[in-house]
Amino acid sequence: MKKIISFGCIFVLTAVFLSAQIMTAGDFFQSINEFYGTIKDFEANVTITDSKSVSSAKVSFKRPNLLRFDFSNPDTQVICFNAETLTIYVPRTRAIMTQTVSGSGRSSGAGIATPEGLSLMRRYYSISYETGQNAEPLEEGSSEKVVKLILVPKTSSEGYRRIRLSINPETKLIRRVEGYAKSGETFIFDFKNYALNKGIPDTRFIYDPPSSANNYDNFLYAE
Repeated sequence: MKKIISFGCIFVLTAVFLSAQIMTAGDFFQSINEFYGTIKDFEANVTITDSKSVSSAKVSFKRPNLLRFDFSNPDTQVICFNAETLTIYVPRTRAIMTQTVSGSGRSSGAGIATPEGLSLMRRYYSISYETGQNAEPLEEGSSEKVVKLILVPKTSSEGYRRIRLSINPETKLIRRVEGYAKSGETFIFDFKNYALNKGIPDTRFIYDPPSSANNYDNFLYAE
């Protein structure tokens, strides 16, 4: 009888220990969300890849929803959102496109890598591990280890049919976002060289475009 009781105690303690070591994908995502909630601002280098091109930029973010991209490829291209107006400068055509918007949206791959973006993802997407909670190579042959999450929309109204997040489990920073659009296109956002909570001024998100450029207002809804 003592042996049975001892075995039972060991079994219970083992089960408790194992359950303490297992973190669900939802809990892991929530821990990342909470960490991003402590970030007041950040800058990072980002590479954006799609089926047609590869672009490089420095991204700047400040809470609650200020966002700016300064591109080195294409050189001098800018995307700036100041909480009310989205401004895009395209140097190739010397065009300035502006759009008054009500929010930064949740379908942007870069917008996902912000505190507000993560909160929206948790609300509108189901979250699971791709293979498990253990870190694995970012890609084949890479020495960089990340935890990979798969996000699937809860409704058909989202722009992506699937999103993969690769997260550094030590820094809790998003290393890569891969968005698989309903149109069949894939967009990849690679983030490197984060600088957190540096006190970015609001003036960073005021863009003064070239005076000689052509202006196109409300371009998203133009006929």
